[in-house]
Order: sequence, then structure tokens, then C-alpha cells
Amino acid sequence: MSRRLDHVVLAARDLEAQAEVFRHMGFRVGARNAHPWGTQNHIVQFANTFLELICTPAPYHAPVDPDPRAFSFAAFVHDFAQTREGAAMIALTGADARTDAQAFHEMEMGDYEPFHFERRGQRANGDPTRVGFTLAFARAKTMPHVGFFTCEHQNPQSFWDQDLQSHANEVTGVSKATLVAENPADHAEFLSNFTQLRDYRSSSMGIEFALGDGQVIEVLTPVAYGFHYGEQALSHAHATPHIAALELRTASLESAKQALTGGRIAHTEDRGRLVVQASDACGVTLAFAAI
Repeated sequence: MSRRLDHVVLAARDLEAQAEVFRHMGFRVGARNAHPWGTQNHIVQFANTFLELICTPAPYHAPVDPDPRAFSFAAFVHDFAQTREGAAMIALTGADARTDAQAFHEMEMGDYEPFHFERRGQRANGDPTRVGFTLAFARAKTMPHVGFFTCEHQNPQSFWDQDLQSHANEVTGVSKATLVAENPADHAEFLSNFTQLRDYRSSSMGIEFALGDGQVIEVLTPVAYGFHYGEQALSHAHATPHIAALELRTASLESAKQALTGGRIAHTEDRGRLVVQASDACGVTLAFAAI
């Protein structure tokens, strides 16, 4: 059974500035949370996926003599944000992090111990809660600047909150994560193993993995990416393989348009979607598409 998108990690240098941009786009942004290893985040939650807005506020000190089997989440986010902002990591659903970690090891996709943590949270009504996760990290040799892991929710009833999933733009989830690479086929084996999908679509434009719930992970050539998201989007893309864009489902394209216009977020209409370029969305191109 294939995994599906759990969340996407969006790294920034200034967390509050990033959160404010997402508020202006019509998202309900959750309370600021802190992790003991140095990162802080805000959650933008949907019914079964979420966006994690994250940064490593100064002063950040990298681990000294790190354990090679301990993936440093904070160091990855920090290093990523030193060179650019945007989508840094893709997390898929995980039912058993230890099993996932062992499978990644056997497939030579990393040799990391599962990473368990808990933190305080806050529900929409302000009540405190406590959430827990166990992460199993994978490493793509062909995509060294993209993070991949599965996320096992330890007490999901404390995390998912229907009231936090109501957004002015009526976005209900993440439907697609688009990566850009010169040779998409080079990344097919890793993504096939990571998603647990043996079948995928391949064309001259790239490769596409159809996950559950209508979600997709695709890798496009730069030319195909420019065709789908515009030459302006391509001008903000990087040479190395990276996550360039996210497609978001909205129950009402008109509500999304009103939210973007009201928030003074620059956007264009293209092929039934509203597209916000990376330069206006903290480093990642966002396409709002009707369900």
C-alpha cells in the first residue's frame, strides 16, 4: 500500500514574516511552537495534511560531533535556509517508524535511527495539548538538498483539530508536490521505494507518482516546469533537484481569489488555477486549484 503526503516542510529565515505571508494568503496559521533541538514552527493544518512553516532562530548552534545515525532535523533546516527559502522536505505518512527506518536501511536509502519527540501544542480554542511524532528519515543520493521522511503520529487525536482546518481561501489539502530536475528519471528508483509505488507515469516531461487521496508527487524537467507554472516560476528555480511548487486544493477558487486579492498577494490565473510565484510565497510556488 502506498504512502500519502503527510506534510511539507517550508523553511524560512524569518518565521513570523513567513507566517504573515500565509495569513495574507487566507490561511489560518496555528500558534508558534518550539522544539528542544532549536527549531520553531507554525502549522497550517488541513483535513489530513499540513504545511509546516519552520525556522532556526538565532542563535543556532549545530551539533558538535553528531552521531552519524542521528539525522539532525534542525541542522538540515538551518543549512537549507542559509542558501534559499522554500520547500525543504517532504513527509509521507508512516504507520511504524521503526519498520520504515529498517526498510530504508535495507534499500540503502539511509541508516538513521527513528527520531521520536513530543511537544506542547495548542488547539484552536486555546486549550493546551501534547502531540508526539516518530520520524524515519531517508536520504536520496541523487537529491542531497531535499529532505525525505515518514511521520508516525503517536496521538493523532491531540494533533488534528477541525477548527484549525477552516481557511478563508477554503483550501482543503495539498494535492501535488512538484520537484524540478534536469533528468527526472534519475530519481525514479528512490521515489518508487519512498512512496511504495512500483507503477508510475513517465514521459518526456518527467515522472509522476499517484499517491492515495488523489495526491501526486512529480518530477519535471525545467522546460516542463516552465510550461506548467510559467517562465517567471522557472526564473526562481534552482539548478539542483529541489521541491519547486505545491498544488493546493480549494473548495472555492473564488474564495481563494478573494483571499489573495484582499491580502494583496500577487497572483495570476492560468488553466483554472491561481498561481502565486515563489518570490511572493516565501520561496515556493503555490497553485490553488478547485477540487
